[in-house]
Amino acid sequence: MEPLLKFTNINTYYGIIHILQDVNIVIYPGELVCLLGGNASGKSTTLKTTLGIVRPTSGTVFFNGEDVTQQPTSYRIKKGMAVVPENRRIFGDMTIKENLLMGAYLRTDKAEIEADLEQMLTLFPRLKERFTQLGSTLSGGEQQMLAMARGLMSRPKLLLMDEPSMGLAPILVEQNFELIKQINEQGTAIFMVEQNANMALSIADRGYVVQTGRVVLDDKAENLRHNEALKKAYLGR
Repeated sequence: MEPLLKFTNINTYYGIIHILQDVNIVIYPGELVCLLGGNASGKSTTLKTTLGIVRPTSGTVFFNGEDVTQQPTSYRIKKGMAVVPENRRIFGDMTIKENLLMGAYLRTDKAEIEADLEQMLTLFPRLKERFTQLGSTLSGGEQQMLAMARGLMSRPKLLLMDEPSMGLAPILVEQNFELIKQINEQGTAIFMVEQNANMALSIADRGYVVQTGRVVLDDKAENLRHNEALKKAYLGR
């Protein structure tokens, strides 16, 4: 099977600071892969490099078999990437419906968009209850649901998620990860950057661990959960 996303020897600098160092990552269609690491480990830069917000100094980014290293973010979004950004970043002065339709901005298939809108309200019933409310009136958990639903409205091949548990109460984190698992089981590949290693590994197929810009571990999620070095570093055991 051809990889959906592939990093080949990616090196990224901010000025003279070498952030990502020879990073190799592969994600296959339908997989749920998590990227773990502490603060300033290179997680966010990896996501920004995937999206084209940051350009690598050397190495190649392939998406769906195509070299997209020099392509802008807009091109990658058109080709099937979507992002659920850190801190949700929903449009507070727009209704839930308007936020969702923004996710389908590049689509022209009106009947299919309406069908997907209905599907989102089935997947996230809380959004249906608050359909005409402004985004700014939603709780943190509801905003996270809206950000996920908005991302899905573009029918992405790859959904990128940046710290989906950040700022959520523990009970909402569990609900949130259950929804992420459900989305993945419906066929969407997910690449998730997450601080909560235990929760991420409980639903992921595979995981990568970055430390000071290098991939130091790469394995099936189940194996990483039982990895002693990882337990000490990130799982608090």
